Amino acid sequence: MSENEDAAGEMSDGLQVELFHPESDREPGDTNIQKWGFDIHPVVFPVALVVIALFIAVTLGMGDSASAAYTWLFNTVGDTFGWFYLLAVNLFIVTLLFFALSKYGKIKIGGVEAEKEFSDFSWMAMLFSAGMGIGLMFFSVSEPLYYLQTVPSFFGAEAETGAAASAAMAQTFFHWGFHPWAIYGLVGLGLAFFSFNRGLPLTFRSIFWPLLGDKIYGWPGHVIDLVTVFATLFGLSTSLGLGVAQVNTGLSYVGGDMLGVANIPTGTIPQVALIAGITLIATMSVAAGLDGGVKRLSTLNLYLMFALLGFLLIVGPTVYIFGSWVEGLGAYFGNILALSFFTGTLGQAANGTPTAWTVFYWGWWIAWSPFVGMFIARISKGRSVREFIMGVLFLPSLFSTLWLSTFGGSALFNSLEGSGAAIATYNELGQTVAMFAMLEQFPLGALSGIIATLLVITFFVTSSDSGSLVIDHLTSGGKHDVPKAQRIFWAVTEGAVASILLVGGGLTALQTASITTGLPFAVILCLMCYTVYQGLRNEYQILESEEFAESIQDLTNQDEVEVVTSGDEMVTDISNSDEAPGSDWHGPDWLHSIEIKFSNVFFHWELIAAAGYFVSS
Repeated sequence: MSENEDAAGEMSDGLQVELFHPESDREPGDTNIQKWGFDIHPVVFPVALVVIALFIAVTLGMGDSASAAYTWLFNTVGDTFGWFYLLAVNLFIVTLLFFALSKYGKIKIGGVEAEKEFSDFSWMAMLFSAGMGIGLMFFSVSEPLYYLQTVPSFFGAEAETGAAASAAMAQTFFHWGFHPWAIYGLVGLGLAFFSFNRGLPLTFRSIFWPLLGDKIYGWPGHVIDLVTVFATLFGLSTSLGLGVAQVNTGLSYVGGDMLGVANIPTGTIPQVALIAGITLIATMSVAAGLDGGVKRLSTLNLYLMFALLGFLLIVGPTVYIFGSWVEGLGAYFGNILALSFFTGTLGQAANGTPTAWTVFYWGWWIAWSPFVGMFIARISKGRSVREFIMGVLFLPSLFSTLWLSTFGGSALFNSLEGSGAAIATYNELGQTVAMFAMLEQFPLGALSGIIATLLVITFFVTSSDSGSLVIDHLTSGGKHDVPKAQRIFWAVTEGAVASILLVGGGLTALQTASITTGLPFAVILCLMCYTVYQGLRNEYQILESEEFAESIQDLTNQDEVEVVTSGDEMVTDISNSDEAPGSDWHGPDWLHSIEIKFSNVFFHWELIAAAGYFVSS
């Protein structure tokens, strides 16, 4: 690098720090306690631990009455606060679209001198893969089959007809489309902006700097991080509980009903045993190191995911799949506004779709948002706010609808135009068997069933490992590098909480955990809309200030420095004229396993090599 390039880099970096970063001498984890192989925040970690221990003790102490208590709590939260969930998530969409389409859309994440750390293709690939997970494996078949027979009252179609199938796809797309990604997008934008543009720790308390200032390091910030920890833990536990229930059913159905080689029991005890076994695998992946453990499992995840999708597209009803995709998108787009505000209050929704499905999903997505939001924040430095929002809202949603059409559409085809065996088995044995009953209707059903089971297991392991990293980060005061034993501790804790929820009330308990912990976090996200707006507004004012203009003039007087402006002359980029953006990655290694989980898509070694900078830097 030449002397001019060095000077330009130093000036632009100094410009970002001098004009945009808040005045604070605090560092992540500067008050931490380091003892017994742990590096923990003195408030967040012990308080979180005490609350989790109380939850486990109360659930076990309630015994058989725990299930009834969870059912009551689920219905109470859904019936009482369902309207708030719907309104809040709609607010998130409106807020993001305002940011994207207004003047604030031109603001660059990381500041005007920031470069893209991944190519556009790599970034889009990782966003696509971020839409995958245990949830899509669990609900991609069972949800459309449920709606086919119990048509959402919003549509008013006759059950088990073509109109019911169209309504089923529209309602399913609604739950997995723009709304969840608006939640992830808001969280990701807030984390990315206040970390990269303001130089604050990559943790949720930082997003509230415009409201709290240095108080984010005091009790207000502790409360925010504690709510985030609980939301993440129980949202992750919901996914792990659903995943292990599907693994249990898959092993039993494929091994017994399809192959006739093993009669594997199903139920709470086998599922708790499976959680223990799979959590052990996750723990071993942590112990094996980032490259040796999660990286290899994520590579396997990639191959299994696309093998299963491509296989069903070929051997399944291909034309019907793509036809249902297009028709489902039409019904979804045609009804999205009314669906977004449908509570079922007027006329009373007899089948309870808003509470039983929509409110649960919105609570689950909100609880899951720290996990996905932190990942997409970390990979999006150097992109404009507009580019970030449009990419996060549309690309993963599109991939999710294709997956749902492939698996759900195949199940609808068998139900309406085939033997009807898939829906008959679903009605007899329940949600967890739906995927395997559908795969059985097509060639090599046993093999595809085994692949589906392995895919859920690998999702379980990588989600547990990556989720524990997020919680570990939050309970260590935002430090990037924490002891390995601490991650193992949280991986085990996640498995324990998922087990307790299964023992305490099964699927209803898992759903209750999400919507209950998601409720206070939804309030935090509503406040986040305002704090992110304030941050962007302040950034824009600085970009138009005389002091900034003078600094830019100093930069332009140097050789080999290029300043890019928008139509209204606002500076949007500063770079060396011979330097291509998006070349090298210089990020920390603490989010490596999250990044690895999502980055293995479309192409293998190139993307892993780019992502490997998380470890090497």
